[in-house]
Order: sequence, then structure tokens, then C-alpha cells
Amino acid sequence: MNIDFALVLVVLTSVTGIVWLIDSLLFRQKRMDRLVKKNLEPTREPVLVEYSRSLFPVLLIVLLFRSFLFEPFKIPSGSMIPTLLVGDFIVVNKFSYGIRLPVLNKKIIHIGEPQRGDVVVFRFPNDPSVNFIKRAIGLPGDTITYRDKQLFVNGERVESTSDGQFKSADVKCSTPAVDAKLFDEQLGDANHQMLLHERSRSRNGQWVVPQGHYFMMGDNRDRSNDSREWGFVPEENLLGRAFGIWLNFDFEKGCADLSRVGNGIH
Repeated sequence: MNIDFALVLVVLTSVTGIVWLIDSLLFRQKRMDRLVKKNLEPTREPVLVEYSRSLFPVLLIVLLFRSFLFEPFKIPSGSMIPTLLVGDFIVVNKFSYGIRLPVLNKKIIHIGEPQRGDVVVFRFPNDPSVNFIKRAIGLPGDTITYRDKQLFVNGERVESTSDGQFKSADVKCSTPAVDAKLFDEQLGDANHQMLLHERSRSRNGQWVVPQGHYFMMGDNRDRSNDSREWGFVPEENLLGRAFGIWLNFDFEKGCADLSRVGNGIH
């Protein structure tokens, strides 16, 4: 079951804030006056009020930080190998593409747009409760062609050079067994690595990106469920740009790769 953590956080922050505010405005002073009349020492506040007063500032800070600045995500699949591995914990810049209201996801301040080559976290168009991470390949108005495992943007071939063989043994942990070829690809201003599996069939096609939408692909080109399968990502589904790895730990295997901590995402 997918839990909408943003909604839970908004509800908890609202409830604790309202309880604290109502008590401060309507009940706290009366409670103190009764104690003074009876010459009694101040006692602890009601449990609900005490917890609300303690939790509200913490929840509010977490809500603001997570909604408008940075949010952590965990990589569950190998669709972005070699850039991101299974078990990577990443940090996403939430204001790269504008400030949005939590839960409603309505943009209130325009800051920027995705650039070709950005690694983007977004809500899956077919199921917005699920978050996906892919690389932005096509911008609004672009024509994207994928033919015989070669990428073309607006009719121009995207240059790539072979960087040898990629094997799962080259990585400490958290990577599914793969045997593929590494390539360095120059996509806009982004130079990154991607994988091609020699024995996999090319998913050929041509797509024209509508206005207000983006075409996304995984760096593990032959093992990625992306825009080639389900179409374009609306601008309102964007959550932010992934920019760093703060931990790598595969809970299933009990394996960590501390060498990835602090790595940037390109």
C-alpha cells in the first residue's frame, strides 16, 4: 500500500497546530486562573495539548523543508544503472522546477524548467501515488527518435562513445546481475553514462513531445519502463531534480556501499 506521506504530514501539522492554538486562545488562561484562585501550583497541561505544543514546531519545520526545499527518496529498481543503483538514497531539489503546494502540487512560484539531461523525480502519470525517477530526454516540442538503440533528438544523433563492459561484479552490492556495455553519452549539457544490453531488442519509435510535457528514459536503456512504454510526463507531475546520494544500503541483501555517499548525480 502506498502511503501519501505528504498528506499525512500536512494533516498532523494542521491538527497539532490547531489544538495548540485553540488551547492558547481559549483554555490555557482559564486553566491558570483556576489554579491561582485555589493557590495551587501549575500542573502539567492536558496530554493532547502537551504533545501538540511539542510536536507542532518540529512537524512544521519538516513539512516546510520537505515540501519546498529538499526531499529524500530511495531507488528501488535498476532502471537508472549505472547512474543510480538499487539501494541508493538520494536527495531531490524540490524548488528546481518551481515552488508547489504540498498535496495539491499546485505551482505557486515559477523558478525554472527541466533541462535536457536532468535526472528528474516525478509522479507516474498512470498512477500518481507512485514516484518514478528517469532522465529528461525530450522537452516540449521535441521530436524523439529511438532506432536500433540509437537516440536522436530533433533529427540529430545523440553522440555516445563506448566505455567498455559493465558487470555487476564491478559494484559492491545492490545491483542486479547484468552484463552490458557502458557508454558515455552527451545529452545537452549533461555528460552521463548509460547501459545497452547486446542481446535485448531495440524498442524503436518516434514521439513528438506535447507542450507542457516531457519525455523520460532510464539510463539502463534496455531495462527501463519509461516514456517509450507509457508516454509523456505532464509538467504538473514533476517533483524535483535529483542531485546527490547520501547513502547506499540494500536492506534485502544487508549490504552497503559507503563509497557512493556524497556522490553527485549527473
